[in-house]
Amino acid sequence: MLELRPNCECCDRDLPPESIEARICTYECTFCADCADGVLKGACPNCGGNLVARPIRPADRLAKNPASTKRVLKAEGCAPKAA
Repeated sequence: MLELRPNCECCDRDLPPESIEARICTYECTFCADCADGVLKGACPNCGGNLVARPIRPADRLAKNPASTKRVLKAEGCAPKAA
């Protein structure tokens, strides 16, 4: 099950579980659409994988399987991973 992290790792923007602005990689690193498309050019700065729209967990399922409250923020900022 996806962790559904609550914020963008680059800019710390809030990304609630229902956000259509959340993007994730295969490791569930989480970014807002602005950072994912702009700064990161669609590639995760942690693993180099592609960033895709995060699925939305239906509200009735959040009660049993809540989103994470642990915020992750890259202290060194975000830049695309060098090839």
